[in-house]
Amino acid sequence: MTGIEGLPPAKLAAHQAAVARLRDAYAAVPAGAPVRLAKPTSNLFRYRDSGPGDATTVHLLDAAAFTRVIHVDPATRTAVVGGMTTYEDLCDATLPHNLMPLVVPQLKTITLGGAVTGLGIESTSFRNGLPHESVTEMQILTGDGRVVIATKDNEHSDLFYGFPNSYGTLGYSLALTIELEPVKPYVHLRHFAFTDPKSCMAAIAEITATKSYQGHRADFLDGTAFSAGELYLSVGGFSDKAPWVSDYTGQQVYYESVRRNREDFLTVKDYIWRWDTDWFWCSRAFGVQNKVIRRLWPSRYRRSDVYRKLVAFDRRYGLTAVLNENRGRPQREMVVQDVEIPVDQGDVFLEFFERSVKMKPVWLCPLKMRGDHAWTLYPLRPGDVYVNFGFWGTVPLPPGQQDGYYNRMVEEEVSALGGHKSLYSTAFYSEEEFRRRYNGAGYDKLKAEYDGGGRLLGLYDKCVRGR
Repeated sequence: MTGIEGLPPAKLAAHQAAVARLRDAYAAVPAGAPVRLAKPTSNLFRYRDSGPGDATTVHLLDAAAFTRVIHVDPATRTAVVGGMTTYEDLCDATLPHNLMPLVVPQLKTITLGGAVTGLGIESTSFRNGLPHESVTEMQILTGDGRVVIATKDNEHSDLFYGFPNSYGTLGYSLALTIELEPVKPYVHLRHFAFTDPKSCMAAIAEITATKSYQGHRADFLDGTAFSAGELYLSVGGFSDKAPWVSDYTGQQVYYESVRRNREDFLTVKDYIWRWDTDWFWCSRAFGVQNKVIRRLWPSRYRRSDVYRKLVAFDRRYGLTAVLNENRGRPQREMVVQDVEIPVDQGDVFLEFFERSVKMKPVWLCPLKMRGDHAWTLYPLRPGDVYVNFGFWGTVPLPPGQQDGYYNRMVEEEVSALGGHKSLYSTAFYSEEEFRRRYNGAGYDKLKAEYDGGGRLLGLYDKCVRGR
């Protein structure tokens, strides 16, 4: 199988029919009317302020036909996947073949298309880069209504290299052909402790270069910083056998084990989703890490998408803000970001974050681009090692400060350290700064070519103005 055209005839015909229906539905939307894909879940943290009538003015396209794995080819280690397919469903389709995507973002309801056009990163990113680097073919419904196939060397190669980080402002992915890699039944984990950020960053650089650490094979690498003086790198290697297997889908919490256990074993499936059960550590905000509440909280609801919906509900109705005000507590700012910092500046960022923001823990995910080709809108340098710092929660605002105080501070520090900020959450860049950081000139060319009429929002409007 070489892509969509190589699908078995029945699957190809069904997919082509679905594409035609979506293209016709898009063409039927009145000119100038806002349009979005209908999605049951979201992993974005750019909340829109809804006004009267908003629900009726936005035209939602039914993308249900693109929420499944179309075909897995074990012989070529490839899969053709609908753009709205969740990684949970994707892994359920590939693991029975002892295969997995090269990068599986840590939350089950992140979609393949969302990871490619936005953010996707995980503990294989130090050797496999980002999800879009394992895509060999993209089928895209462009803003101007065409359906095109983009590869790295065809007539739409500009869209192939420009689609990542475009956040649905150039078009929507309908099908993606991706590479897969073989897996073993288990992952053998070792958690290495560090007492200062500098030595931790040095170890990350070493592991990225050698793919091992202190004799332990590194197929996976991420870390957890509980403070600037207590950091752990979790190095995982595929294993055929396991003397025991831990389970963090029930009463045990994975991130607590990083402190407690020097060694661990998980099934490959449980390793892939180790962070989802408690949304990293964010489930504690709902009391789910309390032993009594955890026993009563149904396991089917211990999932990241459930917690995300609870946050969205609270944000929509301002329940926590009203409660804080009534109790005389300071208002809190939501600080939900993923930022990539050059590894040699990682210790500086961590020390800044502990001093100025004081949010704990912080996730560390090393990253090195897989190939040597720069991506148009993804300002990461091939060959350089970065560390993704993920932090998600709320912080009490100092007296006299307004919402945005901490997020702006983080944004400025990231820029000062030569880093890059993902755009799935709040951003405050001026339009001039945004264009400089995210290749505004390159984006303009893509927008003119694939959405010349401006049917879809522009990148700055969507990711900073939050329209």
